[in-house]
Amino acid sequence: MDASSLDIGQVKRVLEAALLTSQEPLPVPELRKLFDEQLSSDTLRRVLEELRGEWQGRGVELVHVASGWRFRARPEYQQFIERLNPQKPPRYSRAVMETLTIIAYRQPVTRGDIESIRGVTVSTNIIRVLEERGWIDVVGHREVPGRPALYGTTRAFLDDLNLSSLEELPPLDDLGSLVETAGAAPQPRAEEGPAPEAIETPRAAAA
Repeated sequence: MDASSLDIGQVKRVLEAALLTSQEPLPVPELRKLFDEQLSSDTLRRVLEELRGEWQGRGVELVHVASGWRFRARPEYQQFIERLNPQKPPRYSRAVMETLTIIAYRQPVTRGDIESIRGVTVSTNIIRVLEERGWIDVVGHREVPGRPALYGTTRAFLDDLNLSSLEELPPLDDLGSLVETAGAAPQPRAEEGPAPEAIETPRAAAA
């Protein structure tokens, strides 16, 4: 099958079939394989944008996230879908949420950086929880004595929040609700440390 044998309608149907049956977002280079790489990346992006427009107003939508393109249920229908498989979402402590917030808005940061901002020790368990969730990872080491690990957010973090880059992160006040829609409602629990709104927010390069 070469590019000349495909019309746009057929390309869209193939893309729909691939994206609707994939468990993970698919990037453009991967989608090009559907057409033996005979279609250019620019052409595929244009068709994907057209396809996104055609799905407007339906129960599912085509979105672009950090790892690629995927279909998802529109947020307003999620409450109905959850009735088919009712499960309580993970609930994270204030300490975990504050640590995630600092990493997201100040990355790359060391554990010492996080402790300086929060004013309390960051336990190994907090870091492990975020690593196991797939939201943070070691992105390097600071060239100082001891070479402490530098932490940053992952593409999975952006995917779960339906973002394509760190530039799309919401204001600090809105991050908690965005994380909650990703299936991780923060647990209100008294603990030492600054509230997220007290954290400065310089942007870092996307994970």
